[in-house]
Amino acid sequence: MNFSDHHDNNEIPPYLEKLNEPQREAVMHTEGPLMIIAGAGSGKTRVLTFRIAHILKQGFDPFSILALTFTNKAAREMRNRIESLVGPAAKSLWMGTFHSVFARILRQEAEKLGYPSNFTIYDSDDSKSLLKSIVKEMNLDEKVYKPGMLLGRISTVKNNLISARAYSEDESLVNEDKQANRGKFADIYRQYAARCFKSGAMDFDDILINTYILLDRFPEVCHRWQHRFRFVMVDEYQDTNRVQYLITKTIAAVHQNICVVGDDAQSIYAFRGANIQNILNFNRDYPDVKTIKLEQNYRSTRNIVNAAGSVIKHNRNQLQKEVWTSNETGEKIKVVRSATDSDEARFVAQNIFEEKNREHLPNKAFAILYRTNSQSRPFEEAFRRMGIDYRIYGGMSFYQRKEIKDLLAYLRLTVNPNDEEALKRVINYPTRGIGDTTINRLLFLAGENKASTWEIVSNARQYPDLGAGAGKVENFAMMMKSFMAMLQTHNAYELAMHIAKQTTLLKVLYEDKTVEGISKYENLTELLNAIQEFSEDDESEKEKSLSNFLEEVALFTDDQKDKDPDRDCVTLMTIHSSKGLEFPCVYIVGMEENLFPGQMSLTSRADLEEERRLFYVAITRAERKLSLCYATSRFRYGSLLPCEPSRFIDEISNEFLDMNLAGMKKENPLTRFYSQRTQQPNNPVTRAESLLKPNPLPEKPVPPADPNFEAGDISGLKEGDIVVHQRFGRGKVTMLEGDGDNRKATIFFTGLGEKKLVLKFAKMRIE
Repeated sequence: MNFSDHHDNNEIPPYLEKLNEPQREAVMHTEGPLMIIAGAGSGKTRVLTFRIAHILKQGFDPFSILALTFTNKAAREMRNRIESLVGPAAKSLWMGTFHSVFARILRQEAEKLGYPSNFTIYDSDDSKSLLKSIVKEMNLDEKVYKPGMLLGRISTVKNNLISARAYSEDESLVNEDKQANRGKFADIYRQYAARCFKSGAMDFDDILINTYILLDRFPEVCHRWQHRFRFVMVDEYQDTNRVQYLITKTIAAVHQNICVVGDDAQSIYAFRGANIQNILNFNRDYPDVKTIKLEQNYRSTRNIVNAAGSVIKHNRNQLQKEVWTSNETGEKIKVVRSATDSDEARFVAQNIFEEKNREHLPNKAFAILYRTNSQSRPFEEAFRRMGIDYRIYGGMSFYQRKEIKDLLAYLRLTVNPNDEEALKRVINYPTRGIGDTTINRLLFLAGENKASTWEIVSNARQYPDLGAGAGKVENFAMMMKSFMAMLQTHNAYELAMHIAKQTTLLKVLYEDKTVEGISKYENLTELLNAIQEFSEDDESEKEKSLSNFLEEVALFTDDQKDKDPDRDCVTLMTIHSSKGLEFPCVYIVGMEENLFPGQMSLTSRADLEEERRLFYVAITRAERKLSLCYATSRFRYGSLLPCEPSRFIDEISNEFLDMNLAGMKKENPLTRFYSQRTQQPNNPVTRAESLLKPNPLPEKPVPPADPNFEAGDISGLKEGDIVVHQRFGRGKVTMLEGDGDNRKATIFFTGLGEKKLVLKFAKMRIE
């Protein structure tokens, strides 16, 4: 595309003519703070791309532009689009994920914090392995101090800028740990931080924290980076956490040319530390901010867009916008009720089979979205029976497979010999006679001598405590030193291939002729192929060093690796995983109270609003057809429990819905949800309502559902009692049966008829 280099201030450059008016305004507003509220499907990537291209066309240095994203995929897509618009200048942009860009800064500045410039980046498995070792060394109960739990809490406190030392000095936090039966957490956190530092390693959270510390404690560093970046752009700003917010605010403080793009209605990562207040309160930090709303949806039909809008309006805490579309009206959203979760899965599989044949659609046109991964099983079984190819999106990553991590550990240790987790992984694999006893002695000696484990390994003969194992450790050290000597003379691929052969990793897997062994060998050769491609990539300006390759792998977030990623298959995924994707036909399944919204989200308005935003994201993944499916009973906690439809279905305006009970085997008494829904005499729901028994209660108005409803003690419930339920209102107990957790009550509710409730889960009180 040809650009015109000179324009009058009021003239629209030719390359911006295809943008709509708000998009064009966002692109051309380059000075001062800017907030772009981008509704679902409104073309925000296109706006970001053209905005950066527009800045470059004004003659600004690409090195002065910082663009931060949450995934490598988003960064690659934008860089490629920008390059197609402005050419090679796009290669010089500081563009990438928060972690990749900040790791690049830290490589230049890490020594100020006491880290080597070639520090290792620990992924979550490395961190969990280290925590497991610390728990074992402290003789603590591994069932109480689980690595996943420990890492999650460490991540949370780090992102709230609480250091290990500050944590141990905070009496309220220490007391909270004691009450939660994790009284040694502060000690574990302190040891974890010290061991990472000693190993010259940072975990993902450290990359953010240490960047913040650099900017906060070293004025000359802060000054340098503030003046380096004239323009700062942040994608998906609603997903930023506290540290990301502070870093971007600090870097942009001098020029104030900060542009944030996001949609508060799609903020769904609070469990990862995302703070929706960052986008809601952006105008407090920048009172002169220019706010532009991208409200035209180019993705979905009018019914889908309007349905999503009718749902999200129920959230109080939001930035107001009116998303609209000029697309066709499209089909109404189908609501499908099934008797059980297995029936739900069978219905979806059958419906996809029929839609494929009727509309001549490929498998990949369909996506099944669910709240939790555990919901996939019945769908997998149903698809197998129907012969429909499918894939679980977000399965085990290529780089998480054992054989891959083994070779990567050798490569990491070659680059950074102080990497303790890498050393522990490979010192006796493939087996070379260095047992756990010897390894534990090495770790003990390192602690006793205040040295890294590698220092002990590389001088094994000096430590009599190692006994007969000293010779084997010395041989390992000599092999590793030979690899280290090749770092300066060989490229990444040459060195990696040499290491794979010398360590016998390739040989061991090649000789294993089982199906699993062959697969592992193929995976290892594929890793070597990837390193070779990296080494021979003429377009990349990065040095073809092993260190740079390992950094790319460690920061690789878009790591879905499928043998044939382009094969035609139905996608099964969690709603969280679906963000940023779109499909012609979408089924949102498990639309039941206590499942979606989840039971844990019903205790606060903030949690419930996050669940509603998650539902909004799910709806807006659909382009043409959308089905909402739920079951009236589901196996949970080992029992088949009754379910009621999600309140979120009730929040969609009736005009956008098509009530479809095709999945039902038999009619059941229906809830208030259906009696409100249907007034037409021929509607199947209305016909089913005729089955309801007369209301036995005295005449009294039914109270509306109350989000602040407080349940009471119902342990003394007896037949004849009048109760008030959170959703069903007033009712009279007509029968009690069962004992303990299985105790059930049959209750007639005003205007609804009979319902059987498991008392353990019933949200009600005795009037």
